[in-house]
Amino acid sequence: MSHATYLQPAEWERHSACWLAWPSHGHLWQANLAPAQAEVAALCQAIAEDGGEALELLVQDDRAEAEARRVLTPVLAQVRFHRVPVGDIWLRDTAPIFVKDGQGALQAACFRFNGWGGKYELPGDDQVAARVAGITGRPRLDHPWILEGGSIEADGQGTVLTTRQCLLNPNRNPGMDQGDIEAALRDSLGAEKVLWLEEGLLNDHTDGHIDTLARFVAPGVVVCMEAGDAADPNAATLERIAGDLACMTDARGRRLRVLRIPSPGLLEDEEGEPMPASYVNFYIGNRTVVVPTYGRAHDGAAVAALTPLFPGRRVLGRSARAILSGGGAFHCITQQQPEVR
Repeated sequence: MSHATYLQPAEWERHSACWLAWPSHGHLWQANLAPAQAEVAALCQAIAEDGGEALELLVQDDRAEAEARRVLTPVLAQVRFHRVPVGDIWLRDTAPIFVKDGQGALQAACFRFNGWGGKYELPGDDQVAARVAGITGRPRLDHPWILEGGSIEADGQGTVLTTRQCLLNPNRNPGMDQGDIEAALRDSLGAEKVLWLEEGLLNDHTDGHIDTLARFVAPGVVVCMEAGDAADPNAATLERIAGDLACMTDARGRRLRVLRIPSPGLLEDEEGEPMPASYVNFYIGNRTVVVPTYGRAHDGAAVAALTPLFPGRRVLGRSARAILSGGGAFHCITQQQPEVR
């Protein structure tokens, strides 16, 4: 592997575009398809309106594009459509992770994808990264190991947060130990220091993706959740996460400042099973931070708590209840393309 220096920018750095895919798989979404489409449309509008960022939207076919055009009319000038077949809409995990090289030029880091450890292997998903990279025209960096974008959180200054439950899971890279993973993250994303949390939310299909647990909001500053009541199925996990983060220092030697916002609490699916709902699965756009809400008592408090953390940006709550039925929320379905000067 070359020793070129690549660095994954922080999400709050400027983007030239946001990549998303239009939900159109009825067999996967069933009764939640139309509600999920409405939520994706609301997210797209929030990101793009008022001179926000351009949207690069993957659509399956003519019908999907027509559906999307109809509901995105207010921001249509900001949207480009691309015919790229996807298994589903989770572009955080299937699209490339954009990095900058030592000269500040943008490159598309493409990792292998195996359906979150073989749980959801959907046709087309393992080709999305290469296809998106091809559309951008950026040089492609192919990495021979499995990594999902939602499993890592970067501060843009050499610190990466992740979980052992995901990155050390035998269903991803069984031949790689913690040292191997850290070396691979350094080579591919510029991670000088990897901070490891243990495990994620109950019933998280992704095996504990970090983007539902803890997010950088500024260098040295991380936000995570706390349970509002004892019925929260993740109460103990959330306490452990906050405690572990408080003991950590970043790549520049700063002790992390840990800020806590409410958790959505117990949210059950149709079978009565707890869902991995998270308010930290927000997307940081150029002008707007879009926070997933779930029709829960703590929705407003979570958005209010996040608002002062993003000076110069609007912080909006938008429903993600239907999207969550598929396993994630707004961060899981977006992938930012950093701006290059």
